Amino acid sequence: MIEDTSRQIEGIHPSPNPLEPPREQPRQGRGGLRTGAIIGLILLLIVVFVVGGFAGWVYAGTKSSSSSSTTNATTLDALRESVAAKVRPSIVEVYVTLTNGAALGSGVIVNSQGYIVTNNHVVSGATTIQVILSNGTKEAAQLAGADAAYDLAVLKIAVPQGGLTVATLGDSTQLKVGQEVLVIGNPLGITQTVTNGIVSVLKRTVSEGQVGPTIQNAIQTDPPINPGNSGGALVDLQRNVVGIPTLTAIDPEFNTPANGVGFAIPANRVKAILPQIIQG
Repeated sequence: MIEDTSRQIEGIHPSPNPLEPPREQPRQGRGGLRTGAIIGLILLLIVVFVVGGFAGWVYAGTKSSSSSSTTNATTLDALRESVAAKVRPSIVEVYVTLTNGAALGSGVIVNSQGYIVTNNHVVSGATTIQVILSNGTKEAAQLAGADAAYDLAVLKIAVPQGGLTVATLGDSTQLKVGQEVLVIGNPLGITQTVTNGIVSVLKRTVSEGQVGPTIQNAIQTDPPINPGNSGGALVDLQRNVVGIPTLTAIDPEFNTPANGVGFAIPANRVKAILPQIIQG
C-alpha cells in the first residue's frame, strides 16, 4: 500500500500558481502593419518625386523651346534689318521721260565708276533719264548699253563727291528653292521699299508678251516682287544681289499683275554682260 501511494504522489505535478498573472504573447500583427505603412509611404513619396520631376522637365523643355523660337525669330529679324541697311544705299530711283509720257523704275549701282543696272523696259524709248540716289541726290544718266533679250540695261552717271555705294553681285547658281530673299526697290514711287519672300522656282522661262522678251532661267519668287519694283535688287541673306526683278505674273482672269509671284533675272547674267557694256 505504502509503495503504491508513493508512486501516485510521484506522478502528481505541481499546479501553476493561481496568483501569477498569465504571460502576454508577443503581437506580430501590429509590427507588420507599421512596417507596411512605412514602405507604402516611401513608395508614395518616390512616385510624387518622379512625377513632379518629369512634369518639371517637360515644362522646362517647353519653356526652353519657346524661348529658343523667340530667339531665332529675333535673330532672323535682326539679320533682315542688317541686309536691308547694307544694300539700300546702292539702290536708286530711275525716272524716265518718254515721248508720250513717263516711266518709273529702280536700279542697282554695280560699279564705283557710276554704272547702274536696271530693266530695259524701264528705259526703252527714253528721251531723258534721271537717277535719284538713296541720299536724295539727283543725277542725269545716259544709257550705256542694253541686253533687250534679257530685259537688262546699264546706265552711267557721273560719280558724285563722296563716291557711290556699290552692291555686291552674288552667284545666282547657288540659290535653292525655299531660300529666303529680300527685294529692295521703289514700287509705285514708294522709295526704298523692302519686302521678303522665298525662291519658289529656278530656271523659269517667262515672257513679257507678244512684243517683249522671253527670259530664260528666270528666278521665280513668292512673293516678294511688287509691281513697279522693276530694276531693283533681289538679295540673299548674305547681302548679295542675286537677281534683278523684271516681271510679275499676270492673273489670266483679270489680265492684271498678280500679287505674290514675281520673276528676276539671274545675277550671273548681269555679271556676263556688264563687262562687255563697260568696255564699250
